[in-house]
Amino acid sequence: MTNPVPVTEALPRAGAVRYFGTYQLLRLAGKSERSMAWLVAPREGRDLLLVLPRTQPAGLLALERWTETVQRASRLQHPNLAVAVDIGVQDGWPYVAYELADSAPLSERLGSQGLPPSECASVLVQLLCGLAFAHQSGVAHQDPQGFVALVDDHGRVRLAGLEVASAFDAEAPTLATQRAAAQRDVLAAGLLLHQALSGQAALDEADTGRVIERLPPLGRDFVRLPWSTANLIPEPLRAIVNRATDRQERQRYRTARTLSRALEGWIEAESGGGGALALLSDRLRAAGVLPAQPGAAGRLNRLGAMERQRTNEIAEVALQDLALAFELLRAVNTAHVRGVQVSGSGPVLTLRRAIAMLGIDGVRRAATALRPWPGPLADDAATDLLQLIARVKRAGRVAAALRPAGYDAEVVMLIAMLQNLGRLVLHYHFPEEAQQVRRLMQPAPGAERDDPGMNEQAASFAVLGIDVESLGHAVARHWGLDDTVLHMIRRVPLETPVRHADGDNELLRQVASAGNEVVDLLDAGAPLPLPVLQRVAQRYGRALGLSAKSLQEAIDESQRPAGRAAAPRGDASRNTAGAAS
Repeated sequence: MTNPVPVTEALPRAGAVRYFGTYQLLRLAGKSERSMAWLVAPREGRDLLLVLPRTQPAGLLALERWTETVQRASRLQHPNLAVAVDIGVQDGWPYVAYELADSAPLSERLGSQGLPPSECASVLVQLLCGLAFAHQSGVAHQDPQGFVALVDDHGRVRLAGLEVASAFDAEAPTLATQRAAAQRDVLAAGLLLHQALSGQAALDEADTGRVIERLPPLGRDFVRLPWSTANLIPEPLRAIVNRATDRQERQRYRTARTLSRALEGWIEAESGGGGALALLSDRLRAAGVLPAQPGAAGRLNRLGAMERQRTNEIAEVALQDLALAFELLRAVNTAHVRGVQVSGSGPVLTLRRAIAMLGIDGVRRAATALRPWPGPLADDAATDLLQLIARVKRAGRVAAALRPAGYDAEVVMLIAMLQNLGRLVLHYHFPEEAQQVRRLMQPAPGAERDDPGMNEQAASFAVLGIDVESLGHAVARHWGLDDTVLHMIRRVPLETPVRHADGDNELLRQVASAGNEVVDLLDAGAPLPLPVLQRVAQRYGRALGLSAKSLQEAIDESQRPAGRAAAPRGDASRNTAGAAS
């Protein structure tokens, strides 16, 4: 004879043996406003996790709808979803029993110090993979909590309780309600990530559902990771976690897949398992670094007629197509070509030298091998990429005009353009992620000064788990460019003071950075006001001798027709300098 226990009752007294139907209640694993979970022992076999809703269905029709919904969810098979072994009703309370399989609830594995960052990210990635699979199948969890995330000693995670906390509605959910439930699941997962990493429940409330009710748009509280935690939290991971619970609803992750991708990107980069290049390798093989720009056929015809032209004239044609320029640099800087033809020399950073090494036939082969425009991109993404390419080229021209006398215009131009390699790769290979980064960088409509959008680094961390420049560095390193060049193609951070360059390499980096900063400030060709130019001039003035006037002249110079080399500032009689040729 069983002694049923109401689901609202607390943990049984020590020594008391209580039953729920045929299941002996061992201990309460956890409860929220929507659901609760007990560790139970069946009459035979191993212990199970029993998950129940906190309210009873009102009527037979509601119970039938609940049973149908939960049974459909239980049929999903995924490595990160717990297996339901029993679905039933006891004394009017519906329940689902799940295999434990030597696992324990995540809530029982968390101490006051939380989990180490890498372990925490791995746990949440698995949980999110299970959620993403369920969402794609039209199923939501409805109440992700730490007590339904089962973790074994090997770190394997399985999520229990799909749809157990679903409303007892007689009508089937609409697409809109399914989408809203999935987004709520993702927000709850973000709160679990916050707690698992910091060791503290967000807002001192373990129930993720109650926290959600206190966050916008339902409430006015906000959740961010504390700066002081037992485990040091890397900045990229901090950006991911804070985005997951951002007070601006529009900034949060909309799907389990996007949050999972960000965490996976951070894990790859942190573990040294390939990082950014691991994300890119397959796409680079399939679609190249960039597609040939519109008009490629005409450029190829011109190249075909330039057998005896000088290399600088051929280089002018190649520079018109950023994809071709980058492909030529890649071709001459790979380990094979450098080992055979330029052993012992530094990296090649001029198209003139690349063309001299490859020959006109090699240039034609490179041009022919490019993916036709726009590659796999949809029209909107192709338009965005074309606009970015135009900005990058202009930054190169501005930087070339800002270079001191004696420095090679083409070297400066290419370094300035390579400082945007990660942004170009992002827009071409990850157009959806590029849109997310752009959206995160925008302030909220009508936002006040204390509520701006993220900077580019934080936004890329939050979307990819890595910063945009790391994408470009991964590609450049893959080409064979050395640490010296990798340093030059990393922009001077905006928060870092610009000091007098201690050599040509640093000076080239600073000039290229200045050109990029000027173009970033230009808004659709609108002239920059004098105070803005003065701020940039003040930042670089001591190191490069720039003034607001020289910046404006460089902007004007960049608007000249393509192919005409910008004149350097100062005396042009010096020999060409620079670390790379």
